[in-house]
Amino acid sequence: MKYEIIGNIVPAVECTLNTGESMFTQSGGMIWQSEGIEMTTNTKGGGLKSLGRLLAGESIFLANYTSKVDGAAIAFGSTVSGKLVPVNVSNTEMICQKGAFLCAESSVKLEITFTRKLGAGLFGGEGFVLQKITGSGMAFLEADGDVVEKNLAPGESIKVDTGNVVAFESSVKYDIETVKGLKNVLLGGEGLFLTKLTGPGRVVLQTQNFNDFANKIIAMIPKNN
Repeated sequence: MKYEIIGNIVPAVECTLNTGESMFTQSGGMIWQSEGIEMTTNTKGGGLKSLGRLLAGESIFLANYTSKVDGAAIAFGSTVSGKLVPVNVSNTEMICQKGAFLCAESSVKLEITFTRKLGAGLFGGEGFVLQKITGSGMAFLEADGDVVEKNLAPGESIKVDTGNVVAFESSVKYDIETVKGLKNVLLGGEGLFLTKLTGPGRVVLQTQNFNDFANKIIAMIPKNN
């Protein structure tokens, strides 16, 4: 499989497949394809894994696209303005927030994983369930706004506003820290909690929290009396 990321504002990834090669995506991820590609829909992994995807806020069914000829092309697109992040799953396992996964080769496994600590699950902004991508091959994640990557050394930590984490390697510890100081909590405008990520490992961040952006738009919509 060969791929090319196209566009800068709302990017897409166009994958060129040879006979027998496959890609899968969440429902609605495909935006164009050439002749010679066959689509099937299934739960990919059975009922338990599909239930896990439902808990993670994703669709139960996955769309699978298999090339029947050499050189067939298929493209998968972002849902909002941002960037696409290619991940070679053969080299690393990644934990990603719900909604970040876009598409992957059929050799990649997508499954749920649970946060290790109760506090992280309750206040992390993503609930108890995150998604884990393992196996081999390429996967593609979508981020809101621009992408910032950090490579944390062992014991090195970074605190991130809730909702700005895209993904991190499974070697990175994930926890939630309360903002200190009553005045900061009441007047700081940043909420009560920060996500704390501790190395070693790669961390992928996004500069925009789309949920916060959407809430600001909703707040500006005139309300009928």
